[in-house]
Amino acid sequence: MEKTTTLAFDGGKKAVQTTFPWPLFDETDVQAVAEIVRSGRWGNPDCGDSVEAFEQAFAAYCGTKYAVTCVNGSVSLRLALMACGVRPGDEVIVPPYTFIATASTVLEVNCVPVFVDIDPDTYNLDPKAIEAAITERTRAIIPVHFAGLACDMDAIMDIARRNNLKVIEDAAHAHGAEYKGRKLGSIGDVGSFSFQSSKNLTSGEGGIVVTNDESLYRMMASLRNVGRMEGHQWYDHFNPGCNYRITQMQAVLLSQQLKRLEEQTILRNTNGLYLNELLTKIDGITPLSRGSEENRHCYHLYIFKYDPSAFGGLSRQDFVARLAAEGVPCSTGYPHPLYKQPLFQNKNFMCYAIPESVDYSAVSCPVAERACRDEAVWIFQHAMLGSREDMQAFAEAIRKIQRVVIQPGPTVG
Repeated sequence: MEKTTTLAFDGGKKAVQTTFPWPLFDETDVQAVAEIVRSGRWGNPDCGDSVEAFEQAFAAYCGTKYAVTCVNGSVSLRLALMACGVRPGDEVIVPPYTFIATASTVLEVNCVPVFVDIDPDTYNLDPKAIEAAITERTRAIIPVHFAGLACDMDAIMDIARRNNLKVIEDAAHAHGAEYKGRKLGSIGDVGSFSFQSSKNLTSGEGGIVVTNDESLYRMMASLRNVGRMEGHQWYDHFNPGCNYRITQMQAVLLSQQLKRLEEQTILRNTNGLYLNELLTKIDGITPLSRGSEENRHCYHLYIFKYDPSAFGGLSRQDFVARLAAEGVPCSTGYPHPLYKQPLFQNKNFMCYAIPESVDYSAVSCPVAERACRDEAVWIFQHAMLGSREDMQAFAEAIRKIQRVVIQPGPTVG
């Protein structure tokens, strides 16, 4: 592989020549959606069984008995929280290094998000910090399988069972990933997934919850369907739900995409393992740990830690700008932990049950803050569907930047 000395950022040739389109589809996807359009039966639940067919297929894929689709992954978390019986003023433990919905949905059900720091090696919830955060008001834990990496579910489930807490797995990044041979989302009381456009399984928007608990399933199905209950009249409403149903078109598209998910997940996992081998050899680059008990990573994000001291003091922002210019789809990720968002700092909760004493101004999760401020670099999931040669090119792009920024400057005389 050519080792050029001019960065693409400065007009040189890119180290990575491949482009990585997303979403991936073919004519079978187009035809499946077209058939629904031509049928004129677009709605749900009175216009066909495509939604139910996808729910059954996804539940089977995850190894659960039940699944309930809904409009997005934020609503899926809200359905799970409501079905798990949280009450106004209850506390729910969440990580600070995740998308806002993990915490904002807790506010939407009039509960208090309690931020617990992440493990420095995995960026997932630190079980030791969970235990220390439990109070008499704690009712649930939402572990986020961040980037598609399994949380330490044995430790989390042990803590939850000893403290009579519900566990809602936020698996929005984790389609197809596994922990000790079990699909993520199938281990806690409920698993929540997103089908938003960047996700490893997508229909543009959409979400789903999976569970083995029949009572939770029936409640989530009711809440998703305007509070209706199976076996009753259309205009009988038993619970305070809304219309959160997806369409037949989304369902058939998801069914088509699901056929590819296993193969794509295996490829992402294989590429991630290989990229780990390559990047651990580069001074200043530390891939995140895969976790001691994690079986399969689906790499919705490939994350490594960046140390500027090994790159001539080049800031992380400038490093990522140069890496992107070399053709690697990448980002620095979240600018700060969730509790530093204006929503929490200004207490713009619009909830009647959040105690006045709740104050996020003094919350400190040092590991999450360091990840946001200094360390984390993300490579996006569609790039992880590239070839082995592409992974080599990613590594060469990093080495190329390092060579240029630490080479001696010209002698002045």
